[in-house]
This record gives sequence, structure tokens and C-alpha cells, in this order.
Amino acid sequence: MVAPALRDMIPAPKEYVHSTNAVVMVPPVDFKFNAETSADNEFQKKLALTDEQVRQQALLEFNGMVELLRRHGVNVTVMNYEQGKDETPDAVFPNNWFSTSPTGDVYLFPMACENRRREVRTRQLVSSLVAQGFNVLNVQEIGDLKAPQSFLESTGVMIMDHINATIYAALSVRCDRELLQQFADEAGFSDVVFFDTKMASGQAVYHSNVMMAVGEGFAVICDEIIEEFERRRVLSSLQKTKDVVSITEEQMNHFCGNILQLRNDKNEKLIVMSMSAYNAFTKEQKDVLRHHGQLIPIDVSTIETIGGGSVRCMLAENFLPR
Repeated sequence: MVAPALRDMIPAPKEYVHSTNAVVMVPPVDFKFNAETSADNEFQKKLALTDEQVRQQALLEFNGMVELLRRHGVNVTVMNYEQGKDETPDAVFPNNWFSTSPTGDVYLFPMACENRRREVRTRQLVSSLVAQGFNVLNVQEIGDLKAPQSFLESTGVMIMDHINATIYAALSVRCDRELLQQFADEAGFSDVVFFDTKMASGQAVYHSNVMMAVGEGFAVICDEIIEEFERRRVLSSLQKTKDVVSITEEQMNHFCGNILQLRNDKNEKLIVMSMSAYNAFTKEQKDVLRHHGQLIPIDVSTIETIGGGSVRCMLAENFLPR
């Protein structure tokens, strides 16, 4: 879907602002433990609750998060998302299937698990954005969305440093190197820093965004799970322009890496994270982060325990023009 005439009417951004004040969120209407994703997501855990109790608790956490973000001046688009004949237990994590750009592009990505591919509802996404006054000028698919042989789960696996046109990515089943480079070339990223990880279990981390986050002037990273020869390369790249906060694997397991820098309607910087992440950061680490934005802890304990993803996974950044 291309609208070149409309694109010509929108001035090119002077610079790709790293953090946005607009996000898209999807309500957890089908939320429950996803057995398909648990094969490589060690962060998922079951709770002694019925599926209905889980959904109700997840909806309370979701609505509380939307309200809190709006109260802090963040523009939240809640996507029109209804229950369908096929369940989508992880739809609350939309950052895995699309991303946006300030030039009006929406990119769609192939996901590894079949029941997660059902989450891709392009028409509902576009209509929800347009209803809020955002301009969607081009929708582009990266790879094969319906029957993919390789996968690239959007900002779940790609940590984007927009200011320095760099993508950081932990390679895994969900992050294919060739698709990663294809997106980087098409979206204008000049450098891709990829690396392998190995957790205490011996497995690779399933998504980059649970082990690292990059803000305008800071980075949080669980570098101890990166092989030593690659670790130096990754840290060297980050330290050129960022205050680097190194977290332990135990802190990663509390989602300290799953945080996101945003801006409010007054252009003030915020750093959103789960309450469990906030409690797991040391005082010294929080002091460093506070130099880069107001810390906003949010209780999403049910969602992050059962879903294996936290606050950052629930937020799809919206860079689209208006």
C-alpha cells in the first residue's frame, strides 16, 4: 500500500528522533500461557489460576498500564482487537510483528510460532492508527509472513539505536541474520551489531529485548551472557555514545533489560519498566537511569510471568507522522 503523493506532502524528518511519545498497545483478550512459545522462552511460568482468572488479571494490568502512560503524557493507541475463532494468547506483545518509521512506513515481520502469526491484523492496525490522525503511507512485508522459513520478530529481536543508525541483535531462531540485514538496508540502518548469547541453561536468549535496551544516551545490557570475544565488540560500540548499565542474568530474569525510553507530550524523557524490574535494579543503576528520564514502574506481574515478556514487549513504538 503506497501513497507517493501523500508522502511528498510530508516533510522528511530532520533527524530520526530516538524516542517517541506515541505507542500502540493491544488488549490481552485471549491471554494465557502459550505452550508453543514456551519451547524457547524460558521466562514463561505457569500460575495456579484458571484461564479466565489469568485473562481478567491481565486485562486489569493492561488497562492500568494504558491509564498510567496517558497520565504521564504518552499518546497510547489501543488497537481495535477482538477475539477471533483462533486464539492469540500473546497478542498483548505487538512489538514482535510490526514497526513504524517517521516517513510513514509500517514494516511487518514473520514470527516463528504459528499461533503468533494470527496476531498480524494489518487492516485493524492501520485503521486504528488513521483514526488517531497518523499517516500510514506504506506497508511493507519483510520475508514471508504466512509460511516463513526464517524469522525476524521486529523490535523483539532488533534493538534500534536510531540516532546512530545501528541495530543490535542477539541471533536466535527468532532472529535470522539475512532478514535482519534486509530490514537494516531497507530502513536505512548503516550498521548491524549481531552476536550470540548463552544463558546459564545453555540456551540462547529468545529475544534481544529481554537482555538489553538502548535509549538516547544510555544502554542496559546483560553482557555476561554474550561470548567474551563478542562482548568486547558490543560494549565498545555502545560505550562510544551511551552510559552503559551492565545487569546480571538474575536481573535480566526480572526483566531489567525489558525497558523502554519514551517522551511525554511536553517532550520530557520517561523510562518505563515493570515493577519487578524496578525492584531488581540497584540504587546506583537507577541513579544512572534517572539522568536519562523519569522512571515509571508498572505492575504487570501476571502478564510477564505467564507471557514471558514485560513492559517493553507490550509497547510498539509509533514514529508515524501526523
